[in-house]
Amino acid sequence: MSARVFTAVIYKEDDIYVAECPEVGTVSQGYTVEEAIANLREATELYLEEFPLPRISRPLMTTFEVEVDAKVA
Repeated sequence: MSARVFTAVIYKEDDIYVAECPEVGTVSQGYTVEEAIANLREATELYLEEFPLPRISRPLMTTFEVEVDAKVA
């Protein structure tokens, strides 16, 4: 067995942290960032037991800016 590194995208919804793994498509949540990541790790491990992924390169992650109407923001 070998270790692989995946990305976790985390955001807060009300009082819950939601964690997503974009490479696999798994999502989980927790009351803390640490709990959300731990739950995402478990969900991803379980998913990969059933649906192994081929070796892929890590995605390039960046940010970008969008102009929005001041009334909406």
